[in-house]
Amino acid sequence: MSAPSARVGSRRRTDRDALDDATARYRRAERAVSWTLALLAAGAVLAAVTALSLWPGVAVAGLLLLALRAPAFRRRGTARLRTDAPPATVVREFASGKPPILAFQWAVADEVREVDDGPTDSADGDASGTAATYEFSYLLGLKTVELDLSVDASDGDALGGAVDAGESERRPVATVEIEGTAGGKPWASYAVAVREAADGGSVVDVELRPTRRFDLRRLPQGRVAERYYADVLAAQGYEVVERSVSMTR
Repeated sequence: MSAPSARVGSRRRTDRDALDDATARYRRAERAVSWTLALLAAGAVLAAVTALSLWPGVAVAGLLLLALRAPAFRRRGTARLRTDAPPATVVREFASGKPPILAFQWAVADEVREVDDGPTDSADGDASGTAATYEFSYLLGLKTVELDLSVDASDGDALGGAVDAGESERRPVATVEIEGTAGGKPWASYAVAVREAADGGSVVDVELRPTRRFDLRRLPQGRVAERYYADVLAAQGYEVVERSVSMTR
């Protein structure tokens, strides 16, 4: 994994030891779930071939594998985060090539390449843009996957919309759009609104948009990620106030 640049590292409030511990536990659990699912699928295939004659068993096994791999659902969700940091700091963190909500990806990537497309302090009214590529290797380095990230932040003064009473009466200081693609196909899309909290600090509203279809194999992995989501955010100085994730067709 490449070390983060001094410029980015100087802006972050991350407890790296806590983050590495949380992501390591996530990776161990995710791998265990993936291997368990693979073994269960293999067992079902063998059972089908054993219970039936060869070709009917092969046909049933093929249908089972196809059902597991067929894109079947989309994930959508919202989250509200709180932090003691001022909005300008929060905007810089979310508008970087390593947004806090994608720590499961950049913290375990073999390499992270970042490119700045503009100023990052959109809380002062300037638009900002960042591009990054996360590189992952599998099968002892025989297979490499790249996740491309595009991040754009803009001043929120021109945006309308009411804010929940009791949190803040102000409109967003800035909004951040995060788009991820893998192999030229949509991977994830997030809309982030950063507000100054009424009692100090910042409120961050995150929306996960349903831009990608997942197959059934990803369901257990998603559950594992939910288990460690709050821990990963806490290591970066954010408290998860509320979070809701649902599956849609």
